[in-house]
Parts: sequence; structure tokens; C-alpha cells
Amino acid sequence: MLLERIEGPWDVRALNAEELKQLAAEIRQFLIEKTSVTGGHLASNLGVVELTIALFLAFDLPKDKVIWDVGHQSYTHKILSGRREMFDELRQYGGMSGFPKRKESPYDSFDTGHSSTSISAGLGMAQGRDLLGEDYAVVSVIGDGALTGGMAYEALNNAARLKKNYIIILNDNNMSISENVGGMSKYLNGIRSDAGYNELKKHVSSALSEIPVIGEGLVEKISRTKNSIKQLFIPGMLFENMGITYLGPVDGHDVKAMVKIFREARKMDHAVLVHVLTKKGKGYGPAEKNPARFHGVEPFDIDTGKPLKEKIYPSYTDVFSKELCRIARDNPRVAAITAAMPDGTGLKAFGHYFPDRFFDVGIAEQHAVTSAAGMAAAGLKPVVAVYSSFLQRGYDQILHDVCIQNLPVVFALDRSGLVGSDGETHQGIFDLSYLTSIPNMSVLAPKNLWELRRDLQFAIETYEGPIAIRYPRGQAYRGLRQFDTPIVYGKGEILIPGSEIALLAVGSMVSTAEHVREKLLKEGFRCTLANGRFIKPMDEELVEQLAAGHRLIVTLEENVLQGGYGLQVTAYVHQHHPETEVLNIALPDAYVEHGNVSILREMLGIDSDSVVRKIRAILDENK
Repeated sequence: MLLERIEGPWDVRALNAEELKQLAAEIRQFLIEKTSVTGGHLASNLGVVELTIALFLAFDLPKDKVIWDVGHQSYTHKILSGRREMFDELRQYGGMSGFPKRKESPYDSFDTGHSSTSISAGLGMAQGRDLLGEDYAVVSVIGDGALTGGMAYEALNNAARLKKNYIIILNDNNMSISENVGGMSKYLNGIRSDAGYNELKKHVSSALSEIPVIGEGLVEKISRTKNSIKQLFIPGMLFENMGITYLGPVDGHDVKAMVKIFREARKMDHAVLVHVLTKKGKGYGPAEKNPARFHGVEPFDIDTGKPLKEKIYPSYTDVFSKELCRIARDNPRVAAITAAMPDGTGLKAFGHYFPDRFFDVGIAEQHAVTSAAGMAAAGLKPVVAVYSSFLQRGYDQILHDVCIQNLPVVFALDRSGLVGSDGETHQGIFDLSYLTSIPNMSVLAPKNLWELRRDLQFAIETYEGPIAIRYPRGQAYRGLRQFDTPIVYGKGEILIPGSEIALLAVGSMVSTAEHVREKLLKEGFRCTLANGRFIKPMDEELVEQLAAGHRLIVTLEENVLQGGYGLQVTAYVHQHHPETEVLNIALPDAYVEHGNVSILREMLGIDSDSVVRKIRAILDENK
């Protein structure tokens, strides 16, 4: 196999045209086989195989710098830069990341994980290069879906000022994770389908070439000065009007054509955008037919494309989706907003049943939040469904546009807590800290699937202010169903009374606290089990009751300690009951790398066995 001989760019450059085609085919087969075992991002990687090969041929990596927007399409990049043998542990704890990591390889020039950042990062890198008098190419690869993010346009606006070479490659596959929406998608579709323009270009070139003596030179001169005759004929071209030279579109599966245009782009003394057309999921039938489903996959059967494990049902996302649709049937004021994640957040069903009240704004969390504020000001009850780590991008809008006006916007925070294999950029472990810092914001977390339903009912039908509901990824907890106290603003609940030790948990950690109690019960300790439920406002009466009747309070949360629930409890107890000891179980002040969630919980000391050991240590010390 050719692939076994590839250890770096020099091996790629040694191949002829036919061998490059064979290499692309072997890479696709390799990616399918490896992700079928480990899981990972498949469709996006299958679409950029030839594009990545062309980059390794046209540029001198790692001296030249390639920045992959989001970065989940960097698998071929990792293969060609000598990391093929690391794919057996892709996204596993201690193994290779599914995203570019500077600490992992000198070929990874910038860490990415969230969308629409590569042009800003690339522009900054190019400016640093020029100020330091260095000489290397900077290339930002950004997908058409990422161009729905406003940060990309902020960067494009500034890239036009650059007086030296900087290359932006637009990887246009007509998709982000789900199908693209909005004006940029329509604009790019127009360029793709403009057969009239392509014919005009061909005929003008032909006509000019036939002019005696000067014809060929005239065509060459126009091509050289304008880089393509298309610049004369595409009316109102967005990138040209912003001051960025536009080249393309070029077939993203034709290595020779891309290498030629990349080398042409490298000669320019300003910012240039190369428009590359690719097919997401290329080379694997199931992924081509359903690229959204194969964006991120669990281990699957290669022949059928079906997951090896049956779908976990119901997940918290499923519960949210079904309950939101039920509420919306009776309440015409309910609207739902997603930032390019209708499938992932569970809003696809809402969009099907209530298309007029469903808004997919693209990869634009800031706009999602402020548009929700506008809807609320107009009298609607908007629900913004978003992954916890993605809502970080809308912090300023939550603070200024929603909370200052105390508008009734509901934030449904999916993937809160540890999410596993996607690593640092996707762990939802900061939301309690950043949301509880904002005046007027209320935050609650359900202990099980039934409480999520009631939380959502309360947030939409009863509460009239900004409120966030955080819930984890994966199967919804079905335990503790017998404890079904009504949702009262700012109130938690004692589930099982006890003595000496009080376990006060929120959200996903209530089930962990339940298991801790069971283990300590076997050792003779009858612990109190309490559900904080509201992180903000904290139930001071509940904390007072626990502090007055126990010698140790153990708080449990799946959030970083700094700014979290546990420190709120600790501050109250130390002020009012200094004789009562508090143990905070939370995540450290650190970024959590990729890995199986169970392994991460054990490694970070928030699983039930680790908590029991920490409690025993305190009890032994007090003896």
C-alpha cells in the first residue's frame, strides 16, 4: 500500500499523478475503517482528502502554516504528517486528538475546535510573520458553513488591508453539520451554478486568442493581471468588493487543478480567496447520502453504515425535544432557535411541526441570542437550544441584550458537563460559572428526565425572565422518579433525610450522590441526599437546614470549581455555620482533554468511588 510509505510531505511529493489518485482512495478506506472502530468525524474528512493532498504538494509544511477552521476535517492532514499509526487511539484518553493540537505536532500550527475562527487566526499569524520579517505562507481553510459566523466577516474586512500574501481557502461542500441556511449559502450556490458565466469566460478567452499577433499575449496579460477573466464578469462579487482577490471555483477533488491555483495564489502580494468545491462524505455511499448523520459518528458497521450500538433512548435531548413540541402545541408564543444544530439539539422535530416558529440562524450564536431577545421583547417566548460550550460565544449578548432587559428567554443547554471524545473545546464545564455571574439570570439543572420536563414547563409557562436549563449528553437518568416535588423558583429538595453527612448535588451529579450514599450506607453512614435543583438563585433555606443538622456537607457538580455551585454553598456555610465542614466535588481549574466520559470522571475524581474516598479521608482526619 502507498499509504504505508507516507511519513511526511516529502513522500507525498514523490508520487506521480496516478499514485496520488491511489493514495486518495487508500486514505478514504483507511478513514472509514478506523472511524468505524473508534468513532469520529467522518463525512467532513472524506470530503477534503484531495484538498489536503494538494496543500501538502503546493506548500512547504510545516514551514508554511495551514489553519483548519473547526479542525474536525484534519484527519488526512494528520495522516500525511506522520501520524497514521496513532489512529487506533483516535479521540481516546491519552491518544490522538480529533482536532489540530500544537502540542501534538509541528504541522498543527493553531489549535481549533469552534467555528469561524481560522481567518482571524491566519490574519494575525500573517501580520506576525510580516512584523518579524519572516517568509512563509499562511493558509486558512474555512468551510462554507463557517461563513455563516460573523467573526469570519470581521476578519475578512481586515484581511483586505494586508499588503503581503495571505491565502484563504473556502471549502465549499454546501453543508456545515446540517444543511446550510441563509444568504451566504444562496450566494455560493449562485456561483456554483452560473453556467452562463463559465461559458462566457470560455468564449471570451477563445475570441481574444484568435486576434492576430496580440491575441495570445492579451489573454495571458489579462489572466496575469486579473488572475481570471471571471473578475470582469461576475457582478457584485462579494469577496472582490471587500478587496480580496477571488479565484475559482475549482474542483476540490482534482489535485492537479488545486495545486496550480494554490501556487498562483501564493504569488500575490495581498489577501486572496480560493473557492474549492468538494463533496462531503465522498467515497462512502452512506455518508454521501446522509452527510449530516455521518458528521460525527459512533463505531459503525462499514457495510450498512449503521451504528454498532443501539441508540440510547431516551437521551436528555430526546426528552427536551418531545416536551418542547408538546408545550408549543398549546402555546403559540413559543419559538425555537438553533445555531446550525437542529439535529444535535433536538429541534428538528420542532421545525417539522412548527416551521413558522423555528429559526436556524447558522453558525451564529451571538445573533441567535440577540434575535431571541428581540423576539422576547416582541412578546414571544423564545427557546435557544445550544450546546453548553457553544453558548460561551454569546456571553456578551446574554449579558447585555437579554439580562439587562430581564427578557424571558429560555436557554436549553445541551451537552453540559463532560462530553468526552471531542476534548477541551467541547467540554461543557464552564456554564454554571459564567451564567451565574450575570444579574437577572436564573439557572437550574434536572436530576432526571421527569425533572427536565417540569423544568422546561416552569421556564416557559411560569417564569418571566432569563433562565437556563443545563443537562448532560447521553441517556437521561431514570432513577429517583418517586421524588417529584413541584418546581418552585429558587427551591431545591431533600430526597432522603439522614444525619452527619449531607450530599448536596445538582444536575447530573445527583445520581452520583445517590450512589455515594448507597456505598456509605454499607459502612454505617445514613447520609442525607439533597437535590439543589436551582444553582441560581441558590436555595439558602435548604443550605441552612443542612448546615445546621450535619457536620459535613458535600457539594457535587459537573462544572469547574471556580465560580461554581459549591463555592456559593461554602461561602454561606462559612459565614453562618463555621463549625460545619464543606467538601466541594467539582472539576479542576483546567481544560479537560478528550476521552471516554467514565474514564475522565474517574481521572478527575468526580465518580462515586473517588467521592467516597475523599469523604472517608475527611472522616478519618477528624477522628
